[in-house]
Amino acid sequence: MRMLRIFGMFMVAVLLMGATGLTYLLVIKDRAPAQRPDLVRLPDDLGPPPRGYPNQYAAVAAYFLGIAKGYSLSDELETPPTVRETTDVEYGRVDDYALTLDLYEPVEASDELRPGIIFVHGGSWRGGFRGMLKMYTIAFAERGYVTATISYRFQQKAPFPAAIEDAKCAVRWMKANAEELGVDPDRIAIFGGSAGAHLAMMVGYTSDIQDLEGSGGHEEYSSEVAAVINVYGPTNFLDPKAWDRHEIRDFLRKEWNDDPELWQFASPITHVRADSPPTLVFHGTTDMLVEVSQADDLVERLQEVGAEYWYDRIDGYPHAMDIVFAVNERIQAVTAAFLEKHMPAQPRPESFAATQ
Repeated sequence: MRMLRIFGMFMVAVLLMGATGLTYLLVIKDRAPAQRPDLVRLPDDLGPPPRGYPNQYAAVAAYFLGIAKGYSLSDELETPPTVRETTDVEYGRVDDYALTLDLYEPVEASDELRPGIIFVHGGSWRGGFRGMLKMYTIAFAERGYVTATISYRFQQKAPFPAAIEDAKCAVRWMKANAEELGVDPDRIAIFGGSAGAHLAMMVGYTSDIQDLEGSGGHEEYSSEVAAVINVYGPTNFLDPKAWDRHEIRDFLRKEWNDDPELWQFASPITHVRADSPPTLVFHGTTDMLVEVSQADDLVERLQEVGAEYWYDRIDGYPHAMDIVFAVNERIQAVTAAFLEKHMPAQPRPESFAATQ
């Protein structure tokens, strides 16, 4: 009997320890950083973002338990009849390597030129696929945009800055085909997630650097864009926390100590100027892959130079937060409002370029 009591006490202790450990993981560990009202900038009528979780472990658990409903990237999204999908369009070519994209256009005819959006998927510059952003390309095509999601050369195929060159080539391709697509070349935005957001920012902030244009085609057109949307992208490789990230080392093929100037040049934050395109930033405060400080650093720089920006700092969500329906809907709604301000669906009396 005494042994049974001892065993019972032991099991109670194990359960208490387990509950304490689970509480630590789901509630205490890696709690979200303090809010930054000095940085967040959004119109009041957009309201607050969806309520998040104490840390990334709680958010991931909520997703897998079905509490936080969301997309599964293994599921192929169907294209609705209101949108025309054209896959594997060649937008550029480097030597014998074809650069391809999937194109989404509203089926309904329009007498007005439409705005365009280039979408750039993430994957640590070494993986991922165009379909990762299909929920956005479809949604914004339904809103009246011509959208495209691109593939680009991964770091295993070609070293930095090949991926940036490819993303710039996609912008030039859309401008070169603007008449056929019914797109206003002065109203093209670039949207990226994670590593794709890094590429989007580099496209947006370096239109004056000829060495980053590459040789994929359509060189007679500018890669300048009207707006940049950054969804949890890395912005600042000068942060010492970035120096040990193998993803960045592999992308640049250089250690920080071997070539700090390259790491600086590859950081979007170092190219921000007062006349940089309007920028929309989304970042979750419990992101442990790309910490929210990366977004904070970028926004502080945008503030410093007086560049136009919106910042939605979403408390309690980790990296890849937009697979959750509530967050994805938030990103779509805020992005639509941002683009309507800076490159509206109906052109202004004067061209967008002339008013900037």
